[in-house]
Amino acid sequence: MPDTRISASDLAKLRTALQSLIGVQFQELTLPKLALRAFEPSQIGTIVGSLMDALIPHLADIPQVGLEKHEGILGDREGYPDYKHTSGFRLELKLLYIDNPELVTKKPPTPREPSARLTQKVTIKNVNAVKDALLVIAYQLQPHPLNADVVSPTIIDLEVLSMIELVEARDKRMSDSGGRWFGNYETPTILSKSGRRKRRAGEALDVSSYGRKESEGKDFNEDTNFGKLKRIPHASLQAFLGKFQLTIAEEPEPSLSEVEQELEEKVFDEEQEQ
Repeated sequence: MPDTRISASDLAKLRTALQSLIGVQFQELTLPKLALRAFEPSQIGTIVGSLMDALIPHLADIPQVGLEKHEGILGDREGYPDYKHTSGFRLELKLLYIDNPELVTKKPPTPREPSARLTQKVTIKNVNAVKDALLVIAYQLQPHPLNADVVSPTIIDLEVLSMIELVEARDKRMSDSGGRWFGNYETPTILSKSGRRKRRAGEALDVSSYGRKESEGKDFNEDTNFGKLKRIPHASLQAFLGKFQLTIAEEPEPSLSEVEQELEEKVFDEEQEQ
């Protein structure tokens, strides 16, 4: 009987095939050390990550590990998946920026959550359960060997995970918290404040439409944090993030609006109990 999804042994073979990427420094990409003082780590990750994502297929620094740029089934700009491997498997790339404490950067006022995410563009509609994997590359800015005044992104670790398992875990988290897909796996949503109140009161939810702001008064709002890797409850993924202290337990500090919302809901619950 043929396999219905990518196996642990398949993932192990891919991981082994890609191991030589660890330690690779992209010396063609440089940032002045002095310039780092003006940026927070999350901003650096966004800038450098975008450049790496765009240039990886064209850099001579990359060892030949069997990766080729995939033509993409979702269009040229943001095609899925990113790569095909000579073994026949397909890989979607996610870059994880790891702050280098030895570099002087602007310190953020509050903890920042890593922005890498498995977006709504990747769903059970386009994932090949047998062939698709997620390649997570952790990189850090490290000193350039030929120029002491600049740093270059350097791969420090990587992991290869089952894409279908990640998509299923991501979507289950959404549904378990009361959210749902709208359209044919087009828009992920979460319960709005109104929707949470109605659910607690046992009232039927309006699933005919969703909103983008609380002020629209819909029972569901578009989930703007959907698919963040840190929030996907998948053991192997969280174990990898945990190596860099980026685990699912490290939720960012609540904003003022979130605190106000929590107090409002507490008052509502107390009124319902009276």
